[in-house]
Amino acid sequence: MLARLTESFDFHSQALTLRADRQRLIAGNIANADTPGFQAREFDFAAALRSATGSAGAGAGIAAGVMTAGGRLAPALRYAQPSQTNLDSNTVDMDRERAAFADNAVKYESTLRFINGSVRTLLDAMKSHHQS
Repeated sequence: MLARLTESFDFHSQALTLRADRQRLIAGNIANADTPGFQAREFDFAAALRSATGSAGAGAGIAAGVMTAGGRLAPALRYAQPSQTNLDSNTVDMDRERAAFADNAVKYESTLRFINGSVRTLLDAMKSHHQS
């Protein structure tokens, strides 16, 4: 039983970590929107989460990311496909980045709320029926 509980929390902690990584990456793209020659970066969140949680096939983790100094698997970054060419070779599309930033922030918040609800449910289940 305890193993199932920790697996659930491990999954959500990996998701939060990857959401935070993605938010930093998107913020970096936005910050460099006016930098000539800057190439916007992105990563596939679903593939990174599968790799981080071990639900991908054997060897997929190697292709999906890079091991960091902290022993954590960082997602493999790829270059974003520009929607239009710019004279300064900058590939940041501010509309796409703003939408991705807002979407990722909402999903980060919903994961936090889900974890909070799960912890609250566990605490309520552990309380005696005499406590309120």
